[in-house]
Amino acid sequence: MELFFDPDDDRSAIRQLYEQIRDAILDGRLTAGDRLLPTRGVAADLGLARSTITEAYGRLTAEGYVEGRAGGGSVVAERLVAYPDSEMPAALTPTPLAASLRAYDPAPEARARFDLRAGRVDAGLFPVAAWRRCQLAALRRAPGQYSDPAGSTALRTALAHWMAASRGVTVTPEQIVVTSGTSHAIDLVARVLLEPGDVVAVEEPGYPPVRELLRAHRLDVAGVPVDRHGIVVDAIPPAARLVCVTPSHQYPLGVLLGRQRRRDLLRWARRADAAIIEDDYDSEFRHTPGPLEPLHRLDRDGRVIYVGTFSKTLSPAIRTGFMAAPHTLIPALTAARQIVDWCPPATTQQALTLFLNDGHLSRHLHRARAVYTQRHTRLHHELRQRLPAGYRLLPADAGLHLAVVGPNTPPDPDLRHRAAARGVLLTSLRRSYQQHPTASFLLGFGALPTGRVAPAVAALTEAL
Repeated sequence: MELFFDPDDDRSAIRQLYEQIRDAILDGRLTAGDRLLPTRGVAADLGLARSTITEAYGRLTAEGYVEGRAGGGSVVAERLVAYPDSEMPAALTPTPLAASLRAYDPAPEARARFDLRAGRVDAGLFPVAAWRRCQLAALRRAPGQYSDPAGSTALRTALAHWMAASRGVTVTPEQIVVTSGTSHAIDLVARVLLEPGDVVAVEEPGYPPVRELLRAHRLDVAGVPVDRHGIVVDAIPPAARLVCVTPSHQYPLGVLLGRQRRRDLLRWARRADAAIIEDDYDSEFRHTPGPLEPLHRLDRDGRVIYVGTFSKTLSPAIRTGFMAAPHTLIPALTAARQIVDWCPPATTQQALTLFLNDGHLSRHLHRARAVYTQRHTRLHHELRQRLPAGYRLLPADAGLHLAVVGPNTPPDPDLRHRAAARGVLLTSLRRSYQQHPTASFLLGFGALPTGRVAPAVAALTEAL
């Protein structure tokens, strides 16, 4: 770590150095076994006598923070004497709006015997060998300078071909913007289309991170009810400037937006002069034949912004997504992207381009779809057999989760704790509702091996 000496400080040089290193150890910036900088080098850097540095190190050693190693200098001690925690002064506080924002998943790295959380994928299905070859090929080219904020021409071209072949979305490469995922895409759209105070319609229930993101932009976020045909178009506020929908697999309930409802939504957008974000987050995983046409394909006015991600189809660790937008928005979206984080990672773009062009993604999806469909069928069967009275499984023919609605009572705040005590992680739907939540939850099967579905449901029903 870098050490500093302030000659105008009332404290002695020894005390300044001692306290800097001690505080770094106590707050975890230096951990057991970390080597301290050589005294000779510190003395030269700070313009101090070497004996000053040696005395500061000696005090740390005497108090148990540091220990000497033969031929190895001074290192942070393996076992430290317990000292009370002390927080540094903090005069800054977030705004009331920022303080009200809540993380969707406070423990994303949690582990349990049965991971039934929604949005998880099977890491064992990831095509490691193919991705490694693509990454190595990308790394053979030395990283260059900043790239196009919208993404490389090669990747956008590959995405345009893939979207047309796999999703029926026909756009030019110039209409595509590479993003870090769905939320990033929606953030960019909000920046270029909306002003603080504008009304945005979201599904109720819906995806909490999107709702919180739009709130962070100081937008008026209105929840619109969802029925068995999808979002209720007649309930969309007339003043809405943007509607966010998940038509191919509504999150979280799993319903499809029917064809007539899709046409109604497009007509509403035309009358209201509004935009639509079509979040197609996992439509590749359909467990029955015959997917509906995307909204984007039915759009004749250029009002639909199509958003996708590779978090479900490939891996959330890649942090790459895309959107297809009307050409009139591309300059503003590109400028906003450059302002926010300049450009997508060049090496990841090159690797993903090779991965798409060589057909690896198509082969991976063919394999993954078969595995996930088997798990969907097994989980559906087990839940129908084992769910206690009062709990109802909602039908869903796509995606990587199923929704279960409980008795007509308030949500059970202790359910997740009871399930976790039995080795089960699940996703409560309390946060998906803005108002009047029900006792319901999601069960994801992406990260759950097929052979563990039955014991997982058995443990869950014990918790219920």
